Amino acid sequence: MELTSLNAISPIDGRYRNKVQQLAAFFSEEALIKYRVKVEIEYFIALCELPLPQLNNFNKTAYGTLRNIYTQFSTADARKIKEIERITNHDVKAVEYFIKKQFDTLNLKEYKEFIHFGLTSQDINNTAIPLSINDAFDTVYYPELAKLLAKLKELANTWKDIPMLARTHGQPASPTRLGKEIAVFVERIEQQVNLLQKVPYAAKFGGATGNFNAHVVAYPTINWKAFGKNYIEKVLGLHHSFPTTQIEHYDHLAAQFDALKRINTIIIDLNRDFWTYISMNYFGQKIKKGEVGSSAMPHKVNPIDFENSEGNLGLANAIFAHLSAKLPISRMQRDLTDSTVLRNVGVPLAHTIIGFTSTLKGLNKLLLNKTKFADDLEANWAVVAEAIQTILRRETYPNPYEALKALTRTNEKITQKTISDFIDGLDVSKSIKTELKAITPSNFTGM
Repeated sequence: MELTSLNAISPIDGRYRNKVQQLAAFFSEEALIKYRVKVEIEYFIALCELPLPQLNNFNKTAYGTLRNIYTQFSTADARKIKEIERITNHDVKAVEYFIKKQFDTLNLKEYKEFIHFGLTSQDINNTAIPLSINDAFDTVYYPELAKLLAKLKELANTWKDIPMLARTHGQPASPTRLGKEIAVFVERIEQQVNLLQKVPYAAKFGGATGNFNAHVVAYPTINWKAFGKNYIEKVLGLHHSFPTTQIEHYDHLAAQFDALKRINTIIIDLNRDFWTYISMNYFGQKIKKGEVGSSAMPHKVNPIDFENSEGNLGLANAIFAHLSAKLPISRMQRDLTDSTVLRNVGVPLAHTIIGFTSTLKGLNKLLLNKTKFADDLEANWAVVAEAIQTILRRETYPNPYEALKALTRTNEKITQKTISDFIDGLDVSKSIKTELKAITPSNFTGM
C-alpha cells in the first residue's frame, strides 16, 4: 500500500501533514540519515585539518566535493543507505559503508578507513540529532511561534483600552483591560523563550565509552579532547559535553523539552481563556461561507480552533514529559532505550506546530462584542467596593472594609444607585464624595 494522507497511521502524517510537512526536513528518517552523513563527512575533514600523518597528502580542494555528498543528498541516496542497512542491520554502519562507496567513486580509496575512525555510532547520533533540532527550531519552531506572538501583541494593542470585568475564582473581581490580559500571555511566553534559548544544543563525541580510547591508542600524542571540543563547537556549532559515557547524558535536551512544555502550557491556558470568553459572548467568530459548525444544530459556530490547539498541545506535552523523564536515564555506560525514543522528537514538535497554527487561526476569527463587555461591567457595580474602601482607608475613615462588606455581601443587586446612596451617607467631605462617585466599573482598571 502506498502511503498517503488517507492511510497514514499518525494524523501528523495524515490529516495534518500539510501543516507540519516542513518538519520532515529535520525529523524524517531521510533527514536523520542526511545529518549522520554530514557529521561523518565533517569529521573526516576535521581529521585532515588536524592533520593526521596518513591524511597529509589529501587534496584539500576536494573538501567541496565531499561536502556535496550531504548538501546534495537525495532520497535516492537515502534508499541506498537503507538497502545497505538491510544487510548490516545497523543504521550508522550503513552510513559509513555508503560514504566509503562514494570515496571509491571519487578515487579516494586510500583514505576511506578514516571515515568513522575511532568512533561509535552514538558519536554520530548524538551530534546529528541536536543539529537537526537546532535547525528545526530556527527554521520552523521560532518562526511559527513568532507569528502567534505577533498576533497576540497586535490584539493586546488594539484592545488595550477595552475595559472588562475580571474574574477570580470565577467570580466578578476588580476590572481590568482586555489588551492587558492578552499582554500577560505575551510576557509569559517571551520569558520562557528566553530560558529555552539559553539551553545549549549539547553533543557527545568521545568514542565507545566517551574516553577517546581508540583515538588515544592509535595516536597517543594528540590532544583528542581538544580536538573533539573544537570539532563539536567550532565546526558543528554545538556544545561539547565532556566527560560522558557512550551516550550524551541528555540533560540539556531534557531541559529543552521541559521549556517547550511550559510554553505549550501557557498557550493551553490562553486557549481555555478565549474558549471561555467566546462562551460568555465576549467574542463572536467570523463565519466562512460553506462551513458547518454542528452536524445537528445549524446555529452553532464552535470554538474548534482553540479546542484543536489544546488537544494537540496536550498530546505534545505528554510526549515531551516522557522524553525529558526518560532520556537522562541510561543503565551504566549505555543502554538502547534512548534510540527509539529519540526517533520521536519530531512528533511532539509537530503537534506543537499544529497547536500554534490552530490558536492563531482562532485568534484571527475573533469578533469583539464591546456591548457584552460593557453590560457585564454595568451589571457588577459591587466591584468598585475595593476602590471606595481603599480611598476611605487613605482618609483614615473608621472600618471602611467592614462597611463595604456589609453593603455588598448581600443577595440584593448592587447598582450605581446603591453605591451612590452609600457614598451620600458617608461622613466625609464633599470633595471626597465627588471623588468616590467618579469611580465606575469601566474606569476602575488600574494601570
